[in-house]
Amino acid sequence: VLNCGVNANVPGFGYLDPDSNDFAGFDVDFCRAVAAAVLDDADAVEFRATTGTDRFPVLQSGEIDVLIRNTTWTISRDTSLGFNFAPTTFYDGQGMMVRKESGFTTLEDLDGATVCVTTGTTTEKNLSDNFRQRGLAYEAVTFEDTSAVYAAYDEGRCDAATSDKSQLASVREGLANPADHIIMDVTMSKEPLTPAVPTGSGKWFDVVKTVAYVLINAEELGINSGNVDEMMSSDNIPTLRLLGVEGSFGQEDLGLAQDFGANVIRAVGNYGEIYDRYMGPNGDAFDLPRGPNKLWSDGGLIYAPPLR
Repeated sequence: VLNCGVNANVPGFGYLDPDSNDFAGFDVDFCRAVAAAVLDDADAVEFRATTGTDRFPVLQSGEIDVLIRNTTWTISRDTSLGFNFAPTTFYDGQGMMVRKESGFTTLEDLDGATVCVTTGTTTEKNLSDNFRQRGLAYEAVTFEDTSAVYAAYDEGRCDAATSDKSQLASVREGLANPADHIIMDVTMSKEPLTPAVPTGSGKWFDVVKTVAYVLINAEELGINSGNVDEMMSSDNIPTLRLLGVEGSFGQEDLGLAQDFGANVIRAVGNYGEIYDRYMGPNGDAFDLPRGPNKLWSDGGLIYAPPLR
């Protein structure tokens, strides 16, 4: 099986489906995509729920094969923690959620406020940097578990809660009265959310990267879970190469099955399908416009090298 570290408390990215009690979410489907490529079975995954504090030690110790848990790729993490980041799968930015009745609209309005935040995250550091840069005082109310952060905020134990904007949009839907809360029009940081693998696993690193590239290129080529078999007879050469009909992409250099790309798409769909499954207009978690997570050809930042 593939041992994959995920989040269990952020609808949209990683959470336990209340109906099936199985893991679900954008990051979870990326785990399933890797399993489909390597093991030809998208269900051959052992999910490990990790927190913001224990996720890195769990990866460093080899308890998991890959960490796909709304984790921000930073230079210091990349160079000092003993693992490598694969391609960014979701571009985000840190925001701030407050109660509508507070009247807060800028960070300056929060001078002296209490802010709920998850410890051991870039979120905690960005909060400190942004307030120090502006000469603002605040009191951090920290929790190791993400769900505890928002429970405390919902109970009124802090004036604001901060995290990635996508996470705030997700969590707001689960608050007692979602309409009573707003996400301020402020972006405090860049948050490229990226899978990670242990340093030294060169071939494995290439496999995880390639699976991400397959999902992105499939959307660009118009290949999805509903037409993947039909596209096997396409006259488009990159399409045939991705699906394993032509060439030996992924086979000679990575040791994967000739048709691993087709297996991945059959199992989870393309990048856009995964996004829409959880965060699209009819998604299971919430509706979040793709914004920078559109394909590069649609004005977004999602881009993959050619498959050849």
